[in-house]
Amino acid sequence: MLKLPIYLDNSATTPADPRVVDTMVPYFYEHFGNAASRSHPFGWEAEDAVDQARERIGKLIGATDKEIIITSGATEADNLAIKGVYDMYSRKGNHIVTVTTEHKAVLDTCKHLEKQGAQITYLKTDAEGNIDLNELESVVTDKTIMVAVMYANNEIGTIAPIRQIADIAHKKGALMFSDATQAAGKISIDVDRDGIDLMAFTAHKMYGPKGVGALYVRRKNPRVKVTAQMDGGGHERGMRSGTLNVPGIVGFGKAAELAMMEMEIDAARLSVMRDRLENELCKIEESYVNGNRRSRLPHITNISFKYVEGEGLMMAFNQNIAVSSGSACTSASLEPSYVLKALGLGDDLAHSSIRFSLGRFTTDEQIQYTIDHVTKAVNKLRDMSPLWEMFKQGIDLNSIEWAEH
Repeated sequence: MLKLPIYLDNSATTPADPRVVDTMVPYFYEHFGNAASRSHPFGWEAEDAVDQARERIGKLIGATDKEIIITSGATEADNLAIKGVYDMYSRKGNHIVTVTTEHKAVLDTCKHLEKQGAQITYLKTDAEGNIDLNELESVVTDKTIMVAVMYANNEIGTIAPIRQIADIAHKKGALMFSDATQAAGKISIDVDRDGIDLMAFTAHKMYGPKGVGALYVRRKNPRVKVTAQMDGGGHERGMRSGTLNVPGIVGFGKAAELAMMEMEIDAARLSVMRDRLENELCKIEESYVNGNRRSRLPHITNISFKYVEGEGLMMAFNQNIAVSSGSACTSASLEPSYVLKALGLGDDLAHSSIRFSLGRFTTDEQIQYTIDHVTKAVNKLRDMSPLWEMFKQGIDLNSIEWAEH
């Protein structure tokens, strides 16, 4: 029997895999030591568990355990990478290149640094969310210390050509930083193959616990250094002080291990279900897929239903289907998605967009229910829309002068 509500907002967070939780539980009450307590068995046991988890996390992205800096999540990792590099490499320059469709954790950090004298170039994208590599090459200079481009976009799933971007950055001696929060554990990432020098990711997007993430920091060719943004006991090789969340790290390690084993199977299954959902919903008149449909994550589709308000559409089925109209970090805002606006969408289409993000526990039955109920909700709302009625009558809505409100 189908259980409601259905969860299709896995880009916001994923449910913890029961195998992850089972691995974590003993570290709350049985193996509860502080990993920094090196004078007794409780601390040694905790440290060993952290070391093993760190190794698993590193293997997921082709890194060594010593290149993994544990953080509270991807937002902290973004801040540590960008601010830490800006502070450490200020003698080389103060220029950072990023993209208008980055996550707010990157964009807001860059805005903060601008107030401190940083020069930030914000590259625009095309209608599919792709940057122009020639434009990137033209703006990177000898004063550029970092190029920050996310591995895959959290709202539309578009995957960036990271290796090509890294090559352009490295030609001028700049570091390549990527927020891989949505991609890690979902698609293959290899920091050496991809030319990545720093990379942020987190456990709760890959069926692990909330409150724990990581920053990959390259140790050779080149050796990258970041200035700590949190002072204290000098934990994490002096880059991030604070008592380690041992149960969370253990869970992160297990989640990474499971992702390595099941990533390809999950991706193949999810892409089939995603395409079915997308193709059926696009049979609804005036429905459009946002982003790059060729190079994207296997579990995300972002669809605009013209002449329907996205918030109203979600209210029509949100008790039974959990989805999003954009990033979870900006969903409190009634403004249209800045990512979709950056793609060139007008307010009408940007406001009418829904992000569906599938996960490991999504079923075919849930997809069919979603197809049926979203289709019904769109049609019902359009029946009440004067704009839809005017469109059906062939009236050119662009020719109408709307009163200011």
